[in-house]
Amino acid sequence: MHSTSPSHGSWAALFSTKEEVDPGVVEGTDLRVLKYPHPSLRRENEVIPDEQLTGPGCEISKIAKEMFLVMYATNGVGLAAPQVGINKRLMVYNDTGDPKKWMKENIFVNPKIVEYSDAKDIETEGCLSFPDMNGDVQRSKWIKIEAQNLKGKKIKKKFKGWEARVFQHEYDHLERTVYIDRLTDEGRKEVQPRLNELVGEFGDGGEL
Repeated sequence: MHSTSPSHGSWAALFSTKEEVDPGVVEGTDLRVLKYPHPSLRRENEVIPDEQLTGPGCEISKIAKEMFLVMYATNGVGLAAPQVGINKRLMVYNDTGDPKKWMKENIFVNPKIVEYSDAKDIETEGCLSFPDMNGDVQRSKWIKIEAQNLKGKKIKKKFKGWEARVFQHEYDHLERTVYIDRLTDEGRKEVQPRLNELVGEFGDGGEL
């Protein structure tokens, strides 16, 4: 979500295809944000097994750290693994977008939203995978979630306000949903010219 390294060889299997890695874009990582309509944004995202969290090297922890590097470098507040070509159920965010406020960093493995509030509000959102565009999105004001941390421990939390919105935005990516799917018909018409430009620039491998 937009705020308005080690070699990838050891975990190359987590990438969808080789060309998704663009070395040197962000110092300390080979990861980069994939742009719409890249097919990774619509692929199924696999549950991360416990052995990938507790085994030697802890690849998922390394990936999460590098996702933060990419997120901060691109002025984001959140990032989901499929946005960097890794179709796993992993998401990170810092709802302040400020790397100095590292205590606000959150990493969620295999998250799920177990309860949504009926009360909703509408706010303008952007997305790192949809550069130079935004739109108004309706979301629940609060949510209850369950997930695992990087050690595999199960956690339960309740979020409200801005943090609830950030979580829902990143969670949508894990469900193969992007924020333009939640725009009104009028909102979709407004952004369609920019979507057409993105297809022209980044290819037509995804869905309109």
